[in-house]
Amino acid sequence: MSEVNAPARRYHSPRRKEQAAATRDAVLAAARELFVGEGYSSTTVAGIARRAGVAVDTVYAAIGRKPDLLREVVETAISGTGQAVPAESRDYVIRLREAERAADKISIYANALAGIQPRLAPVYVALRDAAGTDPDCAALWREISDRRAANMLKFVEDLAATGELRADRPAAELADAVWSMNGPEYWVLLVDQRGWSPGRFADWLADAWCRLLLAGDQARDQATVSAR
Repeated sequence: MSEVNAPARRYHSPRRKEQAAATRDAVLAAARELFVGEGYSSTTVAGIARRAGVAVDTVYAAIGRKPDLLREVVETAISGTGQAVPAESRDYVIRLREAERAADKISIYANALAGIQPRLAPVYVALRDAAGTDPDCAALWREISDRRAANMLKFVEDLAATGELRADRPAAELADAVWSMNGPEYWVLLVDQRGWSPGRFADWLADAWCRLLLAGDQARDQATVSAR
């Protein structure tokens, strides 16, 4: 019997998928090392390929052009995985939104930042520096900065839903204040330059944000707990 009209079989290979994922991880690791160590402008796709031990065409196939590589390096540094993860799907955001007390929400986020910044801050600083001369990097810098600002407004609105947010300042202003302190630059100043530990940084942020964002009684209560 003829099988001319039989539907084509799709071939799925777990091993091939694993190899593709390993190649992608190697390319991203190489790109991160070079972007941070040598700067974006001095890094070439050929150099990334050499560092990763793959062909240049493999880099293009796995990720894309150099701006695509930088985007993926930044996104994976934020998510802590091999892929970009939307903010609402991140574990700490889910826990934050499930928490009932504003101080608990703030603590969850401050501690999450202390885990994110060691891998994100060096990449973010490299992106910031590249944004001064490269249009693609400038666009990515603005996009991520604006996205972070929008997410901070959601964070402040989530705090407001507890009824504990201070009411004498606009939510957008409070969100901008959080945005200024959750940036990698703040981490670099206190941890890299002043030698703070990640734990001290997280405790400081949680205490500072409780004092800054919460209404009088809640802020005083949290300050008393932090001082013990």
